[in-house]
Amino acid sequence: MRILHTVEFYRPSVGGAQEVVKQISEELVRRGHEVTVATSNLPTRASGNVAGVRIEGFSISGNATSGFAGETARYTQFLIDGNFDVMMNYAAQQWATDLAFSVLDKVPYPKVLAPCGFSALHDRSYADYFRAMPDVLRRYDRLVFHSNDYRDAAFARRHGVTNSVTIPNGASATEFDQPRSEFRRRHGIPADRPMLLTVGSHTGAKGHDAAIAAFREAKIGPATLVVIGDERENAGCFRKCSRASRHASLFSLGRKRVVLLAPPRAETVAAFQAADLFLFPSNLECSPIVLFEAAASRTPFVASSAGNASEIARWTGAGLVVPTSRKNDGTVAVAVPAMARAIERLIHDSVERRRLADAGYAAWKRSFTWEAIATQYERVYEAACA
Repeated sequence: MRILHTVEFYRPSVGGAQEVVKQISEELVRRGHEVTVATSNLPTRASGNVAGVRIEGFSISGNATSGFAGETARYTQFLIDGNFDVMMNYAAQQWATDLAFSVLDKVPYPKVLAPCGFSALHDRSYADYFRAMPDVLRRYDRLVFHSNDYRDAAFARRHGVTNSVTIPNGASATEFDQPRSEFRRRHGIPADRPMLLTVGSHTGAKGHDAAIAAFREAKIGPATLVVIGDERENAGCFRKCSRASRHASLFSLGRKRVVLLAPPRAETVAAFQAADLFLFPSNLECSPIVLFEAAASRTPFVASSAGNASEIARWTGAGLVVPTSRKNDGTVAVAVPAMARAIERLIHDSVERRRLADAGYAAWKRSFTWEAIATQYERVYEAACA
């Protein structure tokens, strides 16, 4: 098949949407399909072909609510004239999908949409956008939801839209089935002390403050919390996290240590494999890939209910979801004392940690490798083309 994927950002940009489209695209190329990704131009992208995936870049920004800027006409004509067998638009509320909405009836090949959660569903400024959405969804040949019950899937059901399938996210067997490295030694973390980990960009929405607060409160003795995320000196929560990490050490008299890192991908995988427990008290998600990566690394997780974390906990058996309050804007906030108690419970119970680790790894190996996930996308595309 000649497959077109559209997504706002792609390699070398890093993020959840980028990772899903990268993994699916590269796996489908390995199976002999021709895959093109239409995405934003990036000055750091050295080539228009990466791992066999053709990258078509456009200088465009915005979305249907904020307005568009850039090469919009070139992009929509590219979609209309494209010699593809099927198109998949990944993630709503950004230009690569919202511009496709405007020409769906002119695109002559089958169309698939993965909305990726409708994060702005409760934002009043998007009221017109979501009033029009039921009709937009019906114009696609197939919808892909990452959850059976998250807000985008629930929205479709509420409006009688049934042309959908659930395909979860996953984690890479190529990355996580490798021998464990010496992450602890490289970062001065003793082998006999608990190491906790959280991974997420310093956007201010990944719950870093709650993770650090729960770590400080948990009665687990000397321990280290590793926080992995991009270093945003003038935005997000990086500075706040830096201050909190210093306070954690100061107020525990050095018995607890918070380490902030922004390492290469291989070192992030090594951190997953070295950790005793993964914390993810995020405020807003769709289907957090990091929970599947925790399962793949045999690391039990403690998470908020952001996105479909509760569903992932049921699917994998790899972790616990602690009490979480929901706000009117659709974000959530974890109960820090409850997370601290869950940390204590699992750090002090190695048998329970091992049970969660083994269950999660077995579930991932069976159902949530990117190879298995790519097969599900491949079947959706084949059915759309039939």
